Amino acid sequence: MSDTGSTPARRKPNRDDLAVRRHQARVIALQVLFETDMTDHPLPEVLERQINDQDAIPAVRDHAARLVQGVNELRSEIDERIAVAAPAFPVDQLPIVDRNVLRVATFELLREPAVPAKVAINEAVEIAKRFGGPNASKFVNGSLRTIWQRIDADRDEKKSEADA
Repeated sequence: MSDTGSTPARRKPNRDDLAVRRHQARVIALQVLFETDMTDHPLPEVLERQINDQDAIPAVRDHAARLVQGVNELRSEIDERIAVAAPAFPVDQLPIVDRNVLRVATFELLREPAVPAKVAINEAVEIAKRFGGPNASKFVNGSLRTIWQRIDADRDEKKSEADA
């Protein structure tokens, strides 16, 4: 490969690039939420350290921060939705990885309209396979599908009320 001395053209990120960046951000968010859940370390410090440790590019940093802050702000609503979807498993007794994978994905289902529900769920399942226990992915998949059905039903109900 020879260097012609010209500067390479900046290319517009394609969908795969975006998917990779979002995946990296989700993993960072999981790691931050896991640590803060387990240790009660201050969220801003953990977020900054994890982002720096991962040497994340600005787009990944921003997305990870948005996920972490969103989960933190909506934690009670998110945990309530998880509790309804998996009533046999109290949220505070779930494995820390499972709980936080569910939190990130539930936040995306609630507040990230640019992320299709199927993508948020599939990503959570893949992350649960990577970081969770042997049954984590099945539990996460079932719980998130229930959560999504309820979110979707709530939106349909609100739309019907608005149309009336």
